[in-house]
Amino acid sequence: MKKSHPIRRVLLASAATVSGIVLLLSLKPATDSSSASAQGAAQGAAAAQESPQGGAAAAGTSTVTGAVAQTQYGVVQVRLTVANGKITKAEAVQAPKGGTSDQKTALSVPKLNQEVVATQSADITSVSGATYTSGGYKQSLQSAIDKMKAAGANTAAPSQSSAAGSGQAAQAKTVTGDVVTTEYGPVQVRITVAGGKITKADAVQAPSGGTSDQKTALAIPKLNQEAVAAGSANIDSVSGASYTSGGYKKSLQSALDKAGG
Repeated sequence: MKKSHPIRRVLLASAATVSGIVLLLSLKPATDSSSASAQGAAQGAAAAQESPQGGAAAAGTSTVTGAVAQTQYGVVQVRLTVANGKITKAEAVQAPKGGTSDQKTALSVPKLNQEVVATQSADITSVSGATYTSGGYKQSLQSAIDKMKAAGANTAAPSQSSAAGSGQAAQAKTVTGDVVTTEYGPVQVRITVAGGKITKADAVQAPSGGTSDQKTALAIPKLNQEAVAAGSANIDSVSGASYTSGGYKKSLQSALDKAGG
């Protein structure tokens, strides 16, 4: 019995050593998982620090919907998305539909949307074969742009970072001419002047209803282009729309007089 005591002591010591090793091994995965959790928390915190920047960018985006424009084939209404003073998206929330109107809308609206973003204005070209839809689109678009300007948004073309570019933008002004009554309805012209030149012209009122819609859609875009090109009211009348052309030129001259010649 005296010889068995040392053996017992060795066995007990060995068992204690093995138990200690087992405990150490069982603690390692827990330590690793804690480390992984800490790393995940750190990554989440880093992502949270970045998210306010994205939130600020989203907060700078707004939408403006223009007035509903009536055309011979249905209504047109345009909505704009604006970010940092620039039009980033244009879409027609309402457009003529049914029969051949579906085809014309599908043909014209995507092109008009793209041109708005490219030009940053309502000075866009009508789509051939969809003059009524194009005309209504431009009217609603101008309404949306007017709302943007009233809200203080800058709808000019992408601005230069230089002080000279900012000074030129500040000199631009919009003037609306007198309403001129014609045999087929009133005509009123609005122009934008910058640096002593007409940079944009459009009709805020024009004859409508019956054949007047067709004549207006034919004449107004041409008269607008000529006013910008000529820089004066000395422009040619559009054949087949002499009354509308005459009223346009009188209102244009009135706007020029208000702008100081």
